[in-house]
Amino acid sequence: MRETPRSQETAGDSMAWPPQPRPGRALAHTTGASCSGSPLRSDGRPPQTPRGARQTGPHGRPGTTPPVPGRPTSFFRSAFLLRPPFFRPPGGAAAVAAVCAVLFALITWQVVAHGPLRALDERVDRAVVGDGPAGLTEFLADLGNMQVALPVLASAVGLALYRRRRVPAAAVVVAMALVPALVVPLKALTDRPGPLTPETGYFPSGHAATAMVAYAGAALLVGRWLTPVAVLLTVATGIGLVLRGYHWPLDVLGSWSLCGVLLAGVVLVSSRGRRRSSAGTPSRRTGPS
Repeated sequence: MRETPRSQETAGDSMAWPPQPRPGRALAHTTGASCSGSPLRSDGRPPQTPRGARQTGPHGRPGTTPPVPGRPTSFFRSAFLLRPPFFRPPGGAAAVAAVCAVLFALITWQVVAHGPLRALDERVDRAVVGDGPAGLTEFLADLGNMQVALPVLASAVGLALYRRRRVPAAAVVVAMALVPALVVPLKALTDRPGPLTPETGYFPSGHAATAMVAYAGAALLVGRWLTPVAVLLTVATGIGLVLRGYHWPLDVLGSWSLCGVLLAGVVLVSSRGRRRSSAGTPSRRTGPS
């Protein structure tokens, strides 16, 4: 049998890396080769097959680096970035104003009509009036005096003006001015006598209204961290007024519901002022004109 002679190769030549091109065979597959039968184009451009257009990876092997996917943006995060907190619709403030208005109307109706709610109010007041240390309850009732509440509010208004928050400061000042403008006529219309005196004109409580608007308005102007302090001072004032016998419980609750409408109006006006100022602020130019 005729044997085909083998090529004379050593063991070292068979393990050489990278393999050496052989004349007449591998050159026909190089880019730009003009030999007949070459699968590549003679002008050096890659073929139309996707495999031939791949970029070479490390070690000269064909391959592509897959695109690294970016961090997906959360829908809520993008919505928050496109819509800052002060652009949120003030529907909550409007709902609070509506609830407080309904509550004030209900309390006023019960007081004027001598309803069952007024009868329960008088029984509760007679059971608790005079309780507690006289000095402490008097101090709590005095928190609703103009001499105490107005300086606190004036300091908060001054700080708000220093921060150029003119619209919220003006809204709080108007709310405080509306307290006597609303309370005094209501006292004359309801004509309710006091717990310890036959004199009339005790509904709603002016001290309770002054304390709530002053302390809550200061919290709105300075910062939300003052809200618990404002609530504590407002409730303490109402408790002092009832325990000292200066007002019935419904007098205090009626004032709080009325002032809830005023403070909700402050929030609404402040929110609209922020939207207008943000919409009217011209955008800064980053490039030459």
